[in-house]
Amino acid sequence: MKPIPYTPDSEVITDDEAALTNDIVDTMAASSRCAFERHRHAIRDAHAKSNGLLKGQLTIHPDLPEELRQGVFAEPRSYQVVARLSSAPSDIHSDKIPAARGFAFKIIGVDGERLSPDIEGHNQDFLMVNFPALAFGTIARYKRMLALLEANSHAPDTFQRLLAGTAHGAKQVLESLGGTPGATLDGLARDNHHPLGETYHTQAAIRFGNYIAKLSLQPSSASVTSLSGQAIDDVQYASMRDVVTAHFAEHGAEYTLCAQLCTDLHQMPVEDAAIAWPEALSPHRPIATLRFAPQATANPARQVYGDDVLSFNPWNGVAAHRPLGGIMRIRRAAYERSTAFRHAMNAQQRVEPSQATDIPD
Repeated sequence: MKPIPYTPDSEVITDDEAALTNDIVDTMAASSRCAFERHRHAIRDAHAKSNGLLKGQLTIHPDLPEELRQGVFAEPRSYQVVARLSSAPSDIHSDKIPAARGFAFKIIGVDGERLSPDIEGHNQDFLMVNFPALAFGTIARYKRMLALLEANSHAPDTFQRLLAGTAHGAKQVLESLGGTPGATLDGLARDNHHPLGETYHTQAAIRFGNYIAKLSLQPSSASVTSLSGQAIDDVQYASMRDVVTAHFAEHGAEYTLCAQLCTDLHQMPVEDAAIAWPEALSPHRPIATLRFAPQATANPARQVYGDDVLSFNPWNGVAAHRPLGGIMRIRRAAYERSTAFRHAMNAQQRVEPSQATDIPD
């Protein structure tokens, strides 16, 4: 099937979107202030816990077909990259609590019309999570779930471990009966697998030059494919950071970046990120390779830079990769408010790196 061309009417904005966005951002702001008082330090509204900060290189594949030669990927070349590995909750908890994992990466020095000219620099951010669909795929559903998400994020660790265990059991029962778990249950039932062996997804759609796509990042070198599905034994408070640190102390890693082009707006909707796009309609196709050499990923200087100085934002990029759909639109307001609050309260200037050497070793 041929990919659907991008047009501005690929998105549908509801009449109540502005009001819902304001309500959600206000709720998140209140939660951020509470988290600041608990920690006496400002943290991110989502993916608050860092598991490692990496420097690497993204190489665009040569001889891509026309529909994949779009935006950043139009020409075969290499870019410097900085990536942040994280845990999804909006507060910092023990890794004994299963959680979704994040993989955000920043491509340094990208040319093109900027989506957010007020953000300095010329970088392109892509933010990914280790399951393909979002539990709350529309702004309206996100608002209804926000109270539960915030309460769970700030609940005692014992309660969160019980909730995750219950969800995992329910997911297993559903699958044994031939059912397919929804995105909500799938998100709550995460296992504590090695984060470097996971496949990561943008979940929501982005503009892909003349087309519409979702991106995925898949382990490709033996050093990380061997970690896929591998449970971490004896999980402690910061085991995710520790296993990432231990891996890159001795080994590198390679991942394949893939694009899944939209070929059917009904079965592959832009406005509902809770619906995973069927691979039978459009497979994930390789477009680039992301490589990381062995390095120190969590020394104090690098960890402080990643936590307090650096920002990742799906709207920090070029128009050719505009985020699409309601969940992506609300992220514009939410990420900017969160970043401004975090940098102000920690007395840190927001900095966009212009080269890999800006990242502390």
